[in-house]
Amino acid sequence: MNNVFVHPSSYVDEGCEIGEGTKIWHFSHVMTGCKIGENCNIGQNVVISPDVVLGRNCKIQNNVSVYTGVRCEDDVFLGPSMVFTNVINPRAAVSRKAEYRETLIRKGASVGANATIVCGHTLGEYCLIGAGSVVTKDVPAYALMVGNPARRTGWVSEHGEKLQFDADGTAVCPATGEKYRLKDGKVEKI
Repeated sequence: MNNVFVHPSSYVDEGCEIGEGTKIWHFSHVMTGCKIGENCNIGQNVVISPDVVLGRNCKIQNNVSVYTGVRCEDDVFLGPSMVFTNVINPRAAVSRKAEYRETLIRKGASVGANATIVCGHTLGEYCLIGAGSVVTKDVPAYALMVGNPARRTGWVSEHGEKLQFDADGTAVCPATGEKYRLKDGKVEKI
């Protein structure tokens, strides 16, 4: 692990791949079989369970557990104390490890503080999940999701700015000037 910072209070198990420039802060645990890309920032008190995959430049804030079955693409942001699940019907007396469901967080997606992502769903590219929201279904690319259960209340740009679409279904990011098109309930950058 060249050019990787691991705080002395943290543990990285044997058999992990960790990319250059990644930082793992206080009291965190990265378990066997994890693949973590370059330039990731793993906050305080984070647990990354076996076989989790994180792309490049992922930011995981304090107090997050990333469970087996979760895969994050590049540039994903996981806010403080957000929660993943990995089974639908947990019971302490019943082992359900064979029932873990995969959860995919696509490139550039952001999950706000204290949000819950129920397993088995995909969060689309550059979507934004509001703080405290509970995601119970797949989320489209660029969607702004809030509430319990989370509902789409708008669309956001790759820069995280709210998009206002005109009658022709075109919007311009107010921060970058990039253009987006809304067609048939889907947003794409043009």
